[in-house]
Formats: sequence, structure tokens, C-alpha cells
Amino acid sequence: IFEPTEKMSTYLLAFVISEFTNLRSPSEANIRIWGRREAIESGQGDYALSVTFPILKYLENYYNTTYPLSKSDQVALPDFAAGAMENWGLVTYREQSLFYDPKVSSNEDKEWVVTVITHELAHMWFGNLVTMRWWNDLWLNEGFASYVSYLGADYAEPTWNIKDLMVLQQVQRAFGVDALVSSHPLSSREDEVITPDQIDQLFDTITYSKGAAVLRMLSEFLTDLRYYDVFTRLVVDADSSIQLPASINEIMNRWILQMGFPVVTINTRTGIISQQHFLIHPDAVVDKPSDYNYEWFVPITWMKSGSNMGQHWLLTKTASYEPMKTDTDWLLANLNVTGYYRVNYDPQNWERLLTQLTNLNMIIHRAQIINITLALRTTKYLYEEKEYIPWESAIRNFEYFFLMFDRTEVYGPLQTYLQRKVKPLFDHFKVITSNWTRKPPRYMDQYNQINAVSMACKTGVKGCSELTRMWYRQWMKNPDSNPIPTNLKITVYCNAIAAGGVEEWDFGWQMFKNSTIAAEAEKLLYGLSCTKEPWLLNRYLEFTIEPNLVRKQDVAFAIVYISGNVIGQPLVWDFVRANWEHLTKDYDDGSFFFGRLIRGITRKFSTEFDLQQLQRFKEDIAASSFSFGTQAIEQAIEQTKANIKWVSENKVQVMNWLIEQSA
Repeated sequence: IFEPTEKMSTYLLAFVISEFTNLRSPSEANIRIWGRREAIESGQGDYALSVTFPILKYLENYYNTTYPLSKSDQVALPDFAAGAMENWGLVTYREQSLFYDPKVSSNEDKEWVVTVITHELAHMWFGNLVTMRWWNDLWLNEGFASYVSYLGADYAEPTWNIKDLMVLQQVQRAFGVDALVSSHPLSSREDEVITPDQIDQLFDTITYSKGAAVLRMLSEFLTDLRYYDVFTRLVVDADSSIQLPASINEIMNRWILQMGFPVVTINTRTGIISQQHFLIHPDAVVDKPSDYNYEWFVPITWMKSGSNMGQHWLLTKTASYEPMKTDTDWLLANLNVTGYYRVNYDPQNWERLLTQLTNLNMIIHRAQIINITLALRTTKYLYEEKEYIPWESAIRNFEYFFLMFDRTEVYGPLQTYLQRKVKPLFDHFKVITSNWTRKPPRYMDQYNQINAVSMACKTGVKGCSELTRMWYRQWMKNPDSNPIPTNLKITVYCNAIAAGGVEEWDFGWQMFKNSTIAAEAEKLLYGLSCTKEPWLLNRYLEFTIEPNLVRKQDVAFAIVYISGNVIGQPLVWDFVRANWEHLTKDYDDGSFFFGRLIRGITRKFSTEFDLQQLQRFKEDIAASSFSFGTQAIEQAIEQTKANIKWVSENKVQVMNWLIEQSA
């Protein structure tokens, strides 16, 4: 018996026909978690059920509106292309986005479940109860849900400090794509988004991550008001308690209707502040006109020598602001990176900031610093650092160095430098875990333990490879009892398989096939990509296009994982080009799959030869009838050009600096 369907957008209607069973709360009878009987009966849905009700109550308060439906069903599907889909009252998920098993799953798995659930439930109001007029404003739907996912998850798990991860997971991710001339505004004209392919291409980093970052900035300069209050002000656009330099509409249009973001340069010797459209390739030609001339109304939060100085607005390309003129005081702007912009300073202020780095526990991202030597110098203190956020930031920044240099003579000095920095952290966690026999007591330390072991093994710290191989061999001897700590599984699988041969790989493959827990299978999917045997990587690639071996939802991930292996990258590039027609026929659901695939497999491209091959690939696709992922290819070409320029300008400088530091 079906109740009458609510008035809704057609894309939100769903049916699930299955033999699934469900889990429901006795006190909240209309909340149900559905899935395979084995998964439900083994308790994999318990965590989702426990957080759904508090998240719904939080969102009711946040929106100042009661939950609009009489029930909430959430269904885990074994093979599902998207991470999740917000069908109204019948949300569908990949299994690893809804199911959690504390005996097997990691902290990261649990965090993923609670944030995805919040993201989807946020849509029940914003996107479902009220839907955008057309797809050109998709960013409001997905960007808002991405932003609110951190707020709701933080409410459900208040000890995790999930909101602190937004800068790393959303803002920095958006910066990387929005610094390309092939980026696009958050919103465009309706007549620019007509075809299904044009709609598909909007489901990208700009829509999700930049959307979340810009809404976070709006929330900050409106003093962290709830959505209901913000919405009211967007309508009435007046509030005497908040001093704004222009209407919210005038301020936000510059962030919504033009692509990109500014780098704000503050000269503390003169007090001059300026802004410029930040481009990863400074010589790139921006051929997309903007009504706002690529200038923004920029809210600048700042402090001087530890004293918070409030907020100042930069409304023109260049302005003078006397309070920012300093003598010996250091100045830091864009506190907690709440603004969607980067900051640069005069050399003297950079020097003053670097001397304060340890005291302030600052996070200065490589991409925020134009001078490469300054960027590297921010990492010199890491041997003293024990906290997660600074280490996670440093590792993400160094990831670009590994991508650019793992095939060059810079790789050795880079490993040596980082080995010296991470060894004290590795030794620290060995002590506080009683020789790896228990979890670190603090939640963020549990995350940082992953960084310590992963980077120690990557750089050859003595004892790390032996540790991972020992755990993996114990598991091989007794497959029914996995001794590997849940948070370290992905690191152990990768390093043990990399150090082993066919026996270790085949065991991992068998465990992957036998796994009944999606999060565990995903870790093994990654670990299998780490082997150093080319023939095993080629065999693995062939497995990915056999649907009875690797689920279609996992194919792009597996191929991208293999491309991250320095040995696997050229194999993947040949494989994808040779099998492009086959892939496009099997994955004709479009740009989302191919965008992920193309961006992933071209991350290491940094030579003229790479660029020539990529341009030829673009021409071949254009000449065929399988033209998926065109936007992703354009972005990959632009990123490759930027990589070539960056390597040519910095390779020798980086190598000399690393050798000097390791002398």
C-alpha cells in the first residue's frame, strides 16, 4: 500500500525492488536502514541508524522547519555509480557510504558515513522541499549540502572536530580546480546548461567544494547565522547589526557569477592591499569575459602579532589600509582560511611569519606561497610537530612534489629530507601505542598515526616496512583473523603488497573477492595497486573490465589507483587509450565516470611528451562518437601545461634545497 506521493521534482522519485531487510529504531519507527540481510544482521547498519535521528533533529533546528515527510528510508546498494542519491524519503547509497563495521572499518570510514548521511538528509529540505529552478544553479543544491554535512556531522560526533577538516577537504580541493582558466562559475545562464552531458559536467569539484567554501565564507561574515536567518537576509537584505559594505547580492554575485578566486597581496611596509585573479598557470589567457572584471569584494580577517584585528573589506583592485602597515609586527590574514582566497605578503612579513610558525601552530599551504623556497621552509619544523592538522597539510602539499618528481633525480633527496622529518613522529607513535599494540588515545592522533606510518614507509624509515610485512604475513597465515589495526589497513595492504610478490598479491585479491564489507573491499582494491610487478599490474587492469571480477562502481577508482603507482602510470595510460571505446560503451552514464578517470590518470603528466600524447588523445576522442569527459580533458591539458612550467622553473631549485638540508 502506497501513500500519495508528495509534489516533487521528477529526478527525486525512486523505487527499490529487492529482497533486502531493514533495521529500525523502536523509538523512531519511521527511520529505517535497508540492505543485504547478511549486512543488516551483522550490525553494519547500526551506526547509520544511531546518527540519523539526531542529524534530522539538528537539521530541523537549522532550517527552522520540521522534517517534511512521514518516513525516512535509507538503502545501501551493492553496486551504485554515485556515492549516494537524495531521493525524497528513499535515499540510496553505496554500501561503504551507509554501512560501518567497528571490527573492520576505520575512523575515516566512520567519518565518511556520517558526513554522507548528513549531506543527503540536508537535501530533504534544500533541494527536495525547495528545488532550484534549473540545473544551472545546481551549486546551491550540492554546495549547500556539502557545507551543512560538516555541521550536522559535527553535531552527531562533537568530539571529532570534523569542521576543522573543511579547509583540507573542500577549500583546498576547490582551489586546485578553480585556478584553471578552464574552470567555470558556480552559476551560469539557463541556456548554457541544456543537454544531459552539460548537466552531468556540473557535478564536479566547483559545484560541490567551491560551493561549500563560498557558503562557509558567507556564513562567517554573517557571523555564523543559521540558514533560516541567512535566507531571510537574502530576501530582505538588511540588518543593522551586521555592517556590510554592500548588499549581500552585490557581494556574492562576484563569487557566484565569475569563475576563479583572488590572491590578496598585503604589503606590510606600505599598507597597500591588492587583489589579482589567481591562476595556476600565470601566463594562461582567460578568454571568458566577466561582468565583474575578475575582481571580488573580499572579507579580510586578520591579526597582528597575536591580536585579532577584526575584519576589513577589500572592494577594489588596490587599496591602502594604514592599520596593516607594520614595522616589526607579524601580520596574518584570512584566519582559519574562512575566506575563499589566497594570501601573499611582502618578503619581510613572510620571514616574520616563518619565525612564528611553531609558536602559532600555523598551517601554511604550499599553494598559498608563491616563492617555492619559502614554501619548503615552512616544513623545516615538522620534526618537532605531533599534531594532525599541520602534518596532514604538509603531506597534502608534498603530494604534488611526489607527483612531479617520482620519475626524476629529485625523488631521492625528497625521500631523504622527509624521512628525517617523519622519523620522530613514527617513533612517537610507536611509544604511545606500546609498540603498535593499541590505538592512540586522542581521535586526531589516531588519524595522525596513519600519516606517521604511511610517510615512514614511503620514505624508508627503518622498521616501517618490516612492521607492515609482519602484520600482513600473520594475516596470510590465518585469513580468518586479521591482526592489522583498522586505521592502518590501507597503509599496510599497500606497503606489504609492494614489498612482496605474486603470493602477497594473490592473497589480497582472494580477500577482496571474499569480502562482504564494502569498506574493507575498497581498501584491498587500493592495496592491490601498489605492487611493483608490471605483469601483476597489467593483469589487474584486465580484471577491471571484467564485471564479474570488479564491480562497475569501482572500475574508475581501481584504474586511478594503479596510475598512482610510478610503475603503473604508463601501463594505465596505454590501457585506457586502447580500451576507450569499450569503456565508453560500458559506462555510457557519462561524464562523472570519465571526469574522475581522466583527472586521476593524468595527475603525473609534467613533460612535453605527456602533453603531446594528451592533446592527441583529445583529437582522437573528438573524431570518435564517444566524446565523454571533454571538460576533464581540457582541464587535464591546462594542468599539464602548468605542471611543465612549474617543473621547469623549480626542479633544480627544489633539488638543491633538499640536498642542502640533508647535508
